[in-house]
Amino acid sequence: MESPHIPVLLREVIESFDNNRDGYFIDATLGYGGHSSAILENYPNMHLIGIDRDKMAIEFSEKRLEPFRDRVTLYRGSFAEKIDEIIEKHNDKPILGVLADIGVSSLQLDNLDRGFSFESDNLDMRMDQSQQLSGTEVINSYSEYALGEILRDYGEMRNYKRVAKKIVDSRPISSGKELAELVATLEKRKKGGIHPATLTFQAVRIEVNGELEQLKSLLNSISALKGATVGIISFHSLEDKIVKNIFRDWSKSCICPPEAFRCECGDNHQKGKIITKKPVTAQPDEVRRNARSRSAKLRVFQLI
Repeated sequence: MESPHIPVLLREVIESFDNNRDGYFIDATLGYGGHSSAILENYPNMHLIGIDRDKMAIEFSEKRLEPFRDRVTLYRGSFAEKIDEIIEKHNDKPILGVLADIGVSSLQLDNLDRGFSFESDNLDMRMDQSQQLSGTEVINSYSEYALGEILRDYGEMRNYKRVAKKIVDSRPISSGKELAELVATLEKRKKGGIHPATLTFQAVRIEVNGELEQLKSLLNSISALKGATVGIISFHSLEDKIVKNIFRDWSKSCICPPEAFRCECGDNHQKGKIITKKPVTAQPDEVRRNARSRSAKLRVFQLI
């Protein structure tokens, strides 16, 4: 099946999980099966466990991965909620790899009905459309202070107070189109730069979907998977910083505080080693084919 989503860093992902032992591979963000189908094609002994909270993604991937049905098990839900259950249930074979592509899929971005776009007629922004909190509620019911905090913390915006006040003063706001135009009045778009509302939309989307807490929860749950390769693809600095810092902590043998005169922790806490000292980014040929790949960063860790 032709996928509506182009998987980023596909070559690099396949190379990172170069293991054809008999075991499980967890794709924590299944999406439209791009990475998963490539893993199944390249490593015929791998058994895929796919997770996604988007009903459309699950339905599409069920059909796309049909040729591999004997090696595929799919779960609908957030990876943070499902991962512990999956690890406990699938214990007959080792879990050899875990991949998470932390970002909105192209179909979610391009489907105006989902509310992620500057051209959307709504402000939904839910990856799981069965959940209650949506972008509409965040934009129209959060206090000016709470909205400012989100824009500051999740959008890393310098003018977060001005934007929050403008939004509150302009309520009700019913569409992505309206929100984008509103934010654009506060800051002109620089030639060749991102849309002025990009960081506002990012911040609201992260709040709606709890993306950063989901990522931290996933990493905490998989930290004890001995022998597994972990690959995380992020698309902005907040996600990448979390992955970088957690991988760094995992690689430490001594976890005593810096002010400790001598080691008292036993110096035996290392969980594995960092494979990618610097994040892997898309090659020029991939960026030419898929402009969205230019923001992708892959970090890989080998648990021991």
